Amino acid sequence: MLRRVLAAGRSIVELHRGWSGLVAGVAAGVVGTVLLSSLMAPLWLDPEGLEKGTIVVLSGRDDGLGGQRQALIDQWNALPGRPRAEIIELTGGADAYRSEMVSRAQAGGGGIDVFNLDVTWIAEFAHAGYLRPLAREGLDTSGFLAKPLETCWYQDKLWALPFNTDAGLLFYRSDLITSSPPSSWPAIRNTIDDVFARQGSQHPELIAGYTGQLADYEGLTVNAFEAIWAAEGDVVKGNGDVVIDTAEAREGLRRLATGLQPGNPQHILPESLTYEESRSMQAFRDGKTLFMRNWPVAYRHLGVPGESAGDVLAFQTTVLPRGSVLGGQNLAISKSSDQPRAAQKLIEFLTGERSQQILFERGGFAATRELVYQDSEVQQRYPYAQTLLTAVRTARLRPVT
Repeated sequence: MLRRVLAAGRSIVELHRGWSGLVAGVAAGVVGTVLLSSLMAPLWLDPEGLEKGTIVVLSGRDDGLGGQRQALIDQWNALPGRPRAEIIELTGGADAYRSEMVSRAQAGGGGIDVFNLDVTWIAEFAHAGYLRPLAREGLDTSGFLAKPLETCWYQDKLWALPFNTDAGLLFYRSDLITSSPPSSWPAIRNTIDDVFARQGSQHPELIAGYTGQLADYEGLTVNAFEAIWAAEGDVVKGNGDVVIDTAEAREGLRRLATGLQPGNPQHILPESLTYEESRSMQAFRDGKTLFMRNWPVAYRHLGVPGESAGDVLAFQTTVLPRGSVLGGQNLAISKSSDQPRAAQKLIEFLTGERSQQILFERGGFAATRELVYQDSEVQQRYPYAQTLLTAVRTARLRPVT
């Protein structure tokens, strides 16, 4: 579905084609990926102990600070009586390592015991028979945030535990926006007009009001969903009905399209059509826009001087209008693992409270446990922690694919 929604999203700048093609494309993508239920045997822990072989975790690249995922694996390996674990990191973007994980799963697992999966892939992998449900006996999930944990369920079975979560934030220049940040797209547009009228001539580096991720990849899908939600529209109802062909959904997509059209001031930076996360972050850091939609990881990269703005950019964060797409990754057991008990034990260790605190405090990965956000060290190091917690709580899950 995401690829078809992505294809439909490309139409936002092709106004001459009309809105019907866009709506039909998104709707077709949603309808075309309804999944059937699958039957898989649950895993029951063996009280006799853990298997002895090496537990292999397959993951995408660790984009956090200081290699904290490997540090946790090292901590696990230092515990007495635990089987050794190792993590294999794949190179490339999300599409590349998803393809590699699917290939290995289809080939019988390839010696992989644990998959670190994007939250949107759990249903796909579970439905295809690549995963083994977690054993529920003695498993306490009460400390997890509700939304990340929800992504681990499919067809009434728990397939994973949340490793890290994510939610988009609205970054804004606090040197130019000194009042409360806007909380709706019309308010964002009005703020852009006001700042350009009052201060635009004093900031030649300022080109447009807003930038996001509108290049031809999954980021466009995410931005399109959030634009629809910001206009109080939706893509799919809870009962599975497709509702993309509504005035609200059309309005959300229209805002993107019209914002990209030439204007004075320019509301959306036209180059956003070629931007993914890093390039939109660079444009914002260089002072080219007032606002930026991005993931929290951008926060730590914005504390260095940009090319155009000169000094370190003054910025703050707030939540996106009417919610973000929920991101993050979950740890799941490969169906072909010959040491599932040990694999689950490792997953529980990596998603435990102490591990989650290390991942957030030292690595910058958004924690999946609420208690971590109350930690004073976390709050001091990441001033946006409470904003992020609110964003995760109000984030929305993409339709199951």
